[in-house]
Parts: sequence; C-alpha cells; structure tokens
Amino acid sequence: MQDLLDILNLKTHFQTQEGTIHAVNGVSLSLSDGETLGIVGESGCGKSVTMMSLLRLIPMPPGRIVAGSAHFFGRDLLQVSDTEIRTIRGSQIGMIFQDPMTFFNPVIPIGKQVAEPLEVHRNFTRAQALERAAEMLEMVGIPRARDRLSDYPHQFSGGMRQRAMIAMALICNPKLLIADEPTTALDVTIQAQIIELVLRLREELGMSIIWITHDLGVVAGLAQRIAVMYAGYIIEEALVDEFYANPQHPYAIGLLGSLPRLDANGHKRLVSIDGLPPVLTSEPNSCPFAPRCWLAMERCQRENPQLRYINDKHRVACWVDIDSGKER
Repeated sequence: MQDLLDILNLKTHFQTQEGTIHAVNGVSLSLSDGETLGIVGESGCGKSVTMMSLLRLIPMPPGRIVAGSAHFFGRDLLQVSDTEIRTIRGSQIGMIFQDPMTFFNPVIPIGKQVAEPLEVHRNFTRAQALERAAEMLEMVGIPRARDRLSDYPHQFSGGMRQRAMIAMALICNPKLLIADEPTTALDVTIQAQIIELVLRLREELGMSIIWITHDLGVVAGLAQRIAVMYAGYIIEEALVDEFYANPQHPYAIGLLGSLPRLDANGHKRLVSIDGLPPVLTSEPNSCPFAPRCWLAMERCQRENPQLRYINDKHRVACWVDIDSGKER
C-alpha cells in the first residue's frame, strides 16, 4: 500500500510563564491508503497536539512547530501557505474534535453548519449543500434529518451532536479522517454505535483514519496498527494483534495490565503504573519513562532510546529486552 501521510521528526513547543514546554518531541509516523491507525496514551502525552500541529491548528503563539515535515499527497502540510492548508482542511482531511457539546456554534442551525464545507470547498449553492447535508445526517443515523436541518445544537443530544460532527467531517469525502477521542464524553452504548458507524463509513467511503484515544479497548476492534505515545514521543508501534499479544515497552505493558480482560483466568489483579509523567520544560536526555520503570537500568538514566525495529512491523524505544530483562 502507498503512504498517504508521512510525518517525520515533528516537534512542537509551547511558550509558558514556566518556560518552554516540549509537547511533541520528534514524532515520525506513516499512514497507508485505506489504513486505520490508533494513537493511544494518557492525557497530556502529545496525541492531540501532534495532529493539531500537522493541520496547523495550534495557536501560534504560544505554540510553535520547531521541526519536522508532514507529507500528504506529496505536499508538506507544515510548509504550504495558509490558503492551501485551509483548502486541505475539511476537503481532503476531515477532523472530529474532542467535545461535541461545545464544537457547534450555538446560534447557527445544525444544517447550515454541516453544509458549510460544501459551500467553501466544493462551490455548492446553499440549497445543494443543505440537500447533501440532509443525506449525510441520515447516513450517520440522525432520524428525520431533513426536518432537523433548522434545529439548533441545544436541540440535539450529545450522541446526535457527535453524529452531526462526523457528518460535517465527512461531507466533502476526505481521504483522511482524524478522530480525536470522539467517544470520550459519550456513554458506552453510544460509543459502540459511533464506532460501528465509523467502521461502516470507512468501508463505504474508502478513507484512511487516525483514531486518537486513551482507551485501548476501543482501538483494539477499530485499528489495524497502533502507536503508543508517552511524554511527546512514540515509544511503541506495531500491528494491533502483535501489540496486544506481545507488547515490548514497559509503559505499554503497564497500560495493558490496567485493563480488565474477559479472557483472564481467575481473579487477576489490575496493575497501576506508579509515579507521574515528566514535566516537559526541557527535552529529556534520558528515557522519559525511566523514573517509573521497574526494568530501568543505568543506561536508561543517561540516554534516551530511539524508536527501532525489532521485527518488520514492530518498533519500540527501549534499551531493555522485555523477555530476557537484559539490554537490547
């Protein structure tokens, strides 16, 4: 498969009163045409900032992209003009943001907001755009969609607003959909419906997806490949089956150990990861997970491991071989 998106050595900093926050520290990722990639990690690890950086949506200042490239269809998203990136956003790359409750403008009807990308990017008339908006709202499961085009956001439930946001992200048939924790604020039943909906739309529209989440259970049934982030770094990347069967980074093992499992034998206790994430006021020159790691050795305290292949499809940034407990 051909790479649709190729991110190389992306670094993003934020200037604060306490100093420079190194939010993203050299992320490199690729995404193939038609593939779904899950990006997981705890809050504050840099998942959302990575995606907002490549779409140039971080506020500047205080944010600043200090290094890297992000090639999409051969164009570097970090170097194109403001006009070009606005054209790409919404038309070729759609994004579902975290909070459906505050995403929509409360004084503009839902139908007009969902239809707007077609008027901006596809030169549809207002009538044509509203007709297509009604079709998209029906596709994502909004009942009586045509009758609800003139409704305002407060007249939609949280789950319906999430569906409307998905309709808006997909209305221009983008090649790539970035979903930033789209099910976090929803109850479990609605979560399952949204995931089923996205899977169906992926098959119907043939798009690629980057799904950002902190829920390893969600991404297991959704993605073909998974990348784990910690302290602004990708610390492990593998095919989903390989990752769940054979995690190789102590942090990833800790994340999986904190999940209740249906296939666990007996009463196996869940584990927790002791300690706190690092404060990223300087770029780490040692392994950022070392203070919390039960396998840390002397080299971990003085040198930050690079993300390296341990087989054709599995990369990990760790000096320790999990199976032997010895240095790689």
